[in-house]
Amino acid sequence: MTENASKSFTAEINLEKLQKIAAEVILPGRFILRPLNAALELITSILAWILGSSLVQKHFHLMLSGLVLFGPVLSFWVSKYSIFANGNHYLYRKFLRSTWGWTCILTGSFIILLSFSARRSISLTLRHLSRIGLAGLLWWGCRRLLTLLEDAAGACYEPLAPVQDTQSSASAQPLLLLHEDQTKASCLKANMMWRGYEVSQETLILCLSCLLLVEELSVFGRHLEQEKRFHRSPSAPLRVLFLLCVVLLFIWMVLLLCLLAYFPAWPSQQLGGALGYLGWRSLYQGWYRLTPSEGSPGLPGEGLFTSTDSDKHSQ
Repeated sequence: MTENASKSFTAEINLEKLQKIAAEVILPGRFILRPLNAALELITSILAWILGSSLVQKHFHLMLSGLVLFGPVLSFWVSKYSIFANGNHYLYRKFLRSTWGWTCILTGSFIILLSFSARRSISLTLRHLSRIGLAGLLWWGCRRLLTLLEDAAGACYEPLAPVQDTQSSASAQPLLLLHEDQTKASCLKANMMWRGYEVSQETLILCLSCLLLVEELSVFGRHLEQEKRFHRSPSAPLRVLFLLCVVLLFIWMVLLLCLLAYFPAWPSQQLGGALGYLGWRSLYQGWYRLTPSEGSPGLPGEGLFTSTDSDKHSQ
């Protein structure tokens, strides 16, 4: 019994030491996290107010359209030796080639967390999440359709070596041998030249992603107002997700500006921007405004907030 008592006494001493060490570690962490949390709340509240303002809601698509139309003019002033003039830049490799993946993951996570924290209804959360699935289906259909149109309207050419004229010292222009049975993907894979009408799929998905992000993030300000009315504070993960989505929106705007300025392609980029605008218009200004009985998932924030707040927003 003496041995058992000594062992239990030693265990209590070790437990007390661990509690003291944990308190010493947690206490400085709280002093560090408090200002970070305060800064996070301030930044996200300001960004939520900006994205939820009527100025952004009514005129963001006009600003984006002006950027797509007049962005190629910047190619007269930008330097071709800039790091953004390199097609293998980190931003192009990591973000531009997986634009929809980044948009789907971050925006979908934000919608799930916002919907579930506002109403805690799985069915309502899935209904709001279906907007991302419908937008992805639209993007997939546009890619397939544009690929078919490009293959039908273009042709593949194989460059030949220049022919030397024996009676003249000047060399003739390189000849091109036509390959009619090639698609655009197989032609470019074989290091040949493709000529035809094209629509910039990069501009299309960037414009669609920017418009989608603004629509989905605009309701966060209403969520902050409701939580404040109920004397609650949104969770830190939700604020972090909102901030990441805003950073992603900024990245897409920068990439779109870089494409227009350093790699201008008229009118391919303008057609891509127009299709992205029409896709957003048909979804958020058309289908999503219908009632759920008509197969519509509803607008962002629909059914998540109180009736008075919804009436105020609709007015």
